[in-house]
Amino acid sequence: MAGQNLRRTGAEYERRAAAYLEQQGVRILETNYRTRFGEIDLIGQDGSYLVFFEVKYRRDLRRGYPLEAVNFKKQNQIIKTARSYLYEKHCSEKRAVRFDCVAFLNQECCWVKNAFSVG
Repeated sequence: MAGQNLRRTGAEYERRAAAYLEQQGVRILETNYRTRFGEIDLIGQDGSYLVFFEVKYRRDLRRGYPLEAVNFKKQNQIIKTARSYLYEKHCSEKRAVRFDCVAFLNQECCWVKNAFSVG
């Protein structure tokens, strides 16, 4: 039961993040893109950038800040999944990409552009 509630909460905040990003001018291209490497919550177009978004939610600080959950291991998983996406969609290696995070602490939303980068 707890796992279902976590998935439901995660899906809700991913929807909220997508709505927020669209209000900011981002065109959402994909939601919950999955490969054998992992999942990317949202993929969007922000100006000339193809952006891979990780969405994190925390009700409070007992488990730390939301962005702290996007650790080195999670970043590598997202980068591998992004590479798979770029390959699958036949994107040029010169394509401008960015890795952003949308963090929710209770109801407060924070969009961090360039939250991490490749190598």
